[in-house]
Formats: sequence, C-alpha cells, structure tokens
Amino acid sequence: MEVKLQPFNLNQALARAGLDASGNPVSQKAKAGSASFGDAMTQALKSVSASQDQATQMQREVQLDNPNVSLEDTMVAIQKAQIGFSAVLQVRNRLVSAYTDIMNMQV
Repeated sequence: MEVKLQPFNLNQALARAGLDASGNPVSQKAKAGSASFGDAMTQALKSVSASQDQATQMQREVQLDNPNVSLEDTMVAIQKAQIGFSAVLQVRNRLVSAYTDIMNMQV
C-alpha cells in the first residue's frame, strides 16, 4: 500500500473555510448548498478513523514482513493518523470549552 502526499491547494482550503479567493466570507446564497458543521465533523471523524485503520493495517503488514509494504510508508501513515487525531482532539477541546463558557454565562 503506497501513501501519496498531495500538494497544498490554497483555493480548496479557502473554499472549505467558507472564504473566497481574497479571504472574505462567502455570501449566504453561495453557502446554501454547503454542508452543516455537524456533517463536516462527521466527515472529519470518519476520515481520521480511516487513516488510523490504514496505519494500523500497514503496521501489521510490516510486522509480518510483507515485502509490498515499506517501513517508510508505514511511518508516514502513522504520523498522518496521529496528526489527524490531534487535530480532532483540539477541536473537541475547543467545543467543550465553548460549551462550558456558554453554560457559565449569566442570563
């Protein structure tokens, strides 16, 4: 199994963040067809889970001395899975913090 890194695409990253090419927020009309935050989080969690599963499978294959799986590709896959998990963990921590702040507000 070969892991390939894709080059960074600024326009795609801006579109995911809901910004146009100049960095301004996209109007509500343009956003109408986009997914909700819950859908985006679900997709991100599925992606991180798949990445972890792939890294685990590659690690198992390396341990079984499969000549088709290289140690370098396995290490890259493991690092990608760890970075993805760390990012999801940070988002969760921020959401919990925001929820706590809102619950502690006086009305």
